[in-house]
Amino acid sequence: MLPSDGMPTALIPVFIPAEALKHRIAELAKEIRGDVPNDDLHFVCVLKGGVLFLADLIREMEGTVTMDFMALSSYGSGTTSSGEVRLVKDLDYGLEGRNVIIVEDIVDTGLTLHYLQEILRARNPRSLRTACLLSKPSRRKIDVSVDYIGFTIEDRFVVGYGLDYSEQYRNLPYIGALQ
Repeated sequence: MLPSDGMPTALIPVFIPAEALKHRIAELAKEIRGDVPNDDLHFVCVLKGGVLFLADLIREMEGTVTMDFMALSSYGSGTTSSGEVRLVKDLDYGLEGRNVIIVEDIVDTGLTLHYLQEILRARNPRSLRTACLLSKPSRRKIDVSVDYIGFTIEDRFVVGYGLDYSEQYRNLPYIGALQ
């Protein structure tokens, strides 16, 4: 069931509660810092969906962190990937010699992340890892490496905590399921 325009957010059923998100993100921050203990970390956030995840993740990080943003699109306004990835906004800073963590809201088909990893690898970072809040392995069309996964979920269309349906529902403090 997908909402009609203007569906009250109170009607979106909770799939992953806010407290579970907070707890798991704190664990991910420790895992990431454990892998890169003494070096600076540079986070590349995929807009728009990854912003809330990035904000909470870096607040849990110890040590020096920097961040930058990219925007890619493969969905448009629908609920399924078009399969065609477009670069909408590129980075403002170079990656050469840096420890880079890609921050993604959700890895679905793997097409967007694979495209992004290829672009960023070509920019010669010291290391390149990926953190995603949600992973849907049953939807993969391409094998893609994800180093840090918040939650593995079944094939459901989810919104909230930065994820949207036609630019709506990003403000939910939890992950809600629409179908």
